[in-house]
Parts: sequence; C-alpha cells; structure tokens
Amino acid sequence: MPRPNLEQLDSRYDKIKNIRLVRHAESAANAGQATQDHASIPLTPRGLKQAIEVAKSFSKAPQLIVASPFDKAQATAKITAAAFSQAKFETWPVQEFTYLEPARCVDTTVTQRKSWVDAYWLRSDPAFCDGVGAESFSAFVARAQSFLVYIEAHETQDIVVFSHGQFMNAVAWLLERKLNVLDGRAMVDWRRYEIENNIQNCCGFSLCRKANDVVWTLGQRLSLGDFR
Repeated sequence: MPRPNLEQLDSRYDKIKNIRLVRHAESAANAGQATQDHASIPLTPRGLKQAIEVAKSFSKAPQLIVASPFDKAQATAKITAAAFSQAKFETWPVQEFTYLEPARCVDTTVTQRKSWVDAYWLRSDPAFCDGVGAESFSAFVARAQSFLVYIEAHETQDIVVFSHGQFMNAVAWLLERKLNVLDGRAMVDWRRYEIENNIQNCCGFSLCRKANDVVWTLGQRLSLGDFR
C-alpha cells in the first residue's frame, strides 16, 4: 500500500471518515466451477451484471476506489471506477485468505476441497501454513489489523474497498471482538463468526470514524444497491 501522509493527521481529526467495504461480484468459484487459483478466478456473466448494479448504486463519486489484487475484485472495482473516472484507483493487499496450498487446489471445485477445508479448521492452529503460497491464520489476521491502521492514517475521507468475504469479516471481527490473544480458541471463534455473518457477493458494510473518535464504528450490513 502507498505510504499515507502522516503529517496531515492532526488536520483530519475534525472530519468524518467513511470506508465502505464491498465483496466482489459472483465468481466462477462461487458458481461451483473448477478454478486454477484464487488470484485468477474470473467473474461470471451474472457477476458482471452485479458489478454494474453496484456502480449504479453510488449517488456520488468516492474519493478513492480500492481493490484487492485478485482478478474478481479488480473486475468488480473497475466497473465502478469506469463510472467515476475522477476517483483515484489503487490496489491494496486486501485479498482473500488463501489457507490451502494453491498448487493442490488447481482444477478443483469448492465441493472437492471441502474435506481439506474441514481438516484445516479442525487443527485450530493460527501458526500453521498449509504449503507454498498459503497464508497462516496469524498472518491473515495481521493483514486485517494492518488495514485498519492504514485507513486510520490515510488522508482520504471517502474510500470504497472492493475485497473478499473472509477478509472483510476479519476486519469486522477485530472491531467487534477487540482481540487480545490470537490462539486456537480465537481461531474457532472467527470461523464461527465468518459462517454466521457470511457476506454475499456485492454486499458489505461501512466503517465510520467521527471527529475525535478513538475507534471505528462498524455500520450495518449493506445489500446490493445500498452503497450510495
């Protein structure tokens, strides 16, 4: 992520910062298709229509549009970026949690990976890494924590972030749970939180930080068309 201008922090405490997080539109994996890897999964035709609806839902241009480096998030975000050419566009490390080794997931579906997924979560080991290209749960949570620190310091007040369900729920979970220790129990709690608060394609939530607030306010969950 680009380095924010920390020298401008004091002058921004009297402003309201609004961050809207949006999950990408429907992807081939979401539709049950076999895929190569998380990073290159494309949108489906239905996903493209959803992305257009998201772009139409904004009543004014965001100051900054952000997307994860994964293709499905980039494709979703760029439709909104095309509708608001005056908005800046940046890519940040807000990609999905890749906890299974990518090489063994090539040409598999969500259904085919289910036993691997179940085995991963049954371990409840935040430090465990499944293989080359995989991310540990500890590293994943650290990435979500870094995101919260970064947007606090960022000079832009109105940001739309096109990301992924698990990453977005990690951000929300951190704000709701106020994590002190990241251990096996915390990992189990996050997994339960993620399942209970599953974010549908092109849905999300907002974060707000008003003048002199010391913490972010987690807004209500937003449905497709609610991002104005």
